[in-house]
Amino acid sequence: MPELPDLTVYLEALQARVANRRLERIQILNPFLLRTAVPPIEQAFGKNVVELTRVGKRIVFVLEGGLYLVLHLMIAGRLHWDAKGGRNVLARFEFDSGTLSLTEAGTKRRASLHLVTDLKDVDPGGIEPLEATFKQFQERLQKENHTLKRALTDPRLFAGIGNAYSDEILHRARLSPIALTKDLPEEDVLRLYRATQETLKQWIERLRGDAFPEKVTAFREGMAVHGRYGKPCPVCGAPVQRIVYAENETNYCARCQTGGRILADRALSRLLKKSWPRSLDELS
Repeated sequence: MPELPDLTVYLEALQARVANRRLERIQILNPFLLRTAVPPIEQAFGKNVVELTRVGKRIVFVLEGGLYLVLHLMIAGRLHWDAKGGRNVLARFEFDSGTLSLTEAGTKRRASLHLVTDLKDVDPGGIEPLEATFKQFQERLQKENHTLKRALTDPRLFAGIGNAYSDEILHRARLSPIALTKDLPEEDVLRLYRATQETLKQWIERLRGDAFPEKVTAFREGMAVHGRYGKPCPVCGAPVQRIVYAENETNYCARCQTGGRILADRALSRLLKKSWPRSLDELS
């Protein structure tokens, strides 16, 4: 799923192409994409784009007349500028400057489009991690007692952080993904705060370019742990570990983040039982 750095780059590319331009019409090619009926989508036709912004992981086209066109790419949704498209095209947004196409890989249709008059209707409420003060970050993080992984990826707490960048943030902060927020000392919270801002800013800079972003993926060359199961940690060389739950995977370095302890993977640890390695020493 595109996260804050990817969405920032998308927004910058869109800003250069559709800001202050007219949205001529929208072709909805899949009936499951549009999730609102009032106001009707036709009310967006012919409106100028006043601003481009983001709410959580949603891209927002602010249109004249108090309308907000809100696009959530979910896991497999991607944007393309002036591309011919293909069988996976869900919608085409025709501007007077060119055409933006929305595609979604696979067969599950999760991407969504809303036309609303109030952004509160689509805002989960998470604070912007790059704009938050340390105090604001700490209050959100420790508002409830969750694992660090869950807290960072909760859209009600923090905006725009998902599975991929939470792994990278926790690795940089040298913190376990299953450490509990309420138990975290202030010095560790400060380290996490700094790691969050540094990681997101670093990846925004890495992803920026002149062309429209086409290769948006959760698995990036240069990531420390995410998507690198079994490969050496770039800091200590220990093999990257993982926890798999449903469709999500958490990657971490046991030596850097958990004191050498290998965290239990529900499926594999049940299968291996007593043979499940508890540490890097047992693993080797």
